[in-house]
Amino acid sequence: MRKKIVAGNWKMNMTFLEAEKLVARVAEELETRKLKNTVVVLCPPFPYLELATDIACLSNFSVGAQNVFPADSGAFTGEVSPAMLESMEVEYCIIGHSERRKYFGESNEFLARKLDALLKFNIIPIFCCGELLDERNSKNHFVVVEKQLKESLFHLKKEHVEKVVIAYEPVWAIGTGVNATPAQAQEMHAFIRGLIAKKYSKKLSEEITILYGGSCNAKNAAELFSNPDVDGGLIGGASLKAEDFLGIVDSF
Repeated sequence: MRKKIVAGNWKMNMTFLEAEKLVARVAEELETRKLKNTVVVLCPPFPYLELATDIACLSNFSVGAQNVFPADSGAFTGEVSPAMLESMEVEYCIIGHSERRKYFGESNEFLARKLDALLKFNIIPIFCCGELLDERNSKNHFVVVEKQLKESLFHLKKEHVEKVVIAYEPVWAIGTGVNATPAQAQEMHAFIRGLIAKKYSKKLSEEITILYGGSCNAKNAAELFSNPDVDGGLIGGASLKAEDFLGIVDSF
């Protein structure tokens, strides 16, 4: 059975006190839930990782970072290494988010290096892929996603790929309030699973977790997650309020 994941990407939000309150509330509420095959991951900004991991060790959620630099250490002012994350017991890390690609010019080749760096320290990458609106409108969305996977992910050996979580994020649906229809989400998730099967094996394609990340909220999560190839969500804005985020967790 594939692992189901609901991961909250806080992006650059929350003061320390707000973060402390939110983590504590989520931890408290999760204690009352039987999550079965569902993993909850909180991905706060770097300054709050220790706060989150301290609470996580006594609760039933995991902690993820929002980014990483592909080097063990060095003169890279302002960056955070996978060795640092591993030393703090951070289990997951988001890479390739469309905002990193857009605002910081991260290429597919650079993301391949990040994947390698994370896997070296046994941190689970949440690898994001997805198309822009004009790429969807010009019907190039499959080409774009295939290129992203081939150039960033497909250099990995089978035993490494099986540790990766993929998050499909239609860029045109992030923060816009417009989400892909359940049919559109399922179509792309099935396409990605097909690429994995072709490159590696059908068995691996059936085991890898693929999340949806585009304006997912408590109202539409259940319908999105009911698709056979959608294994959960990478949640943005809705992860900043405990009630909204927990409503998504309860959608399975």
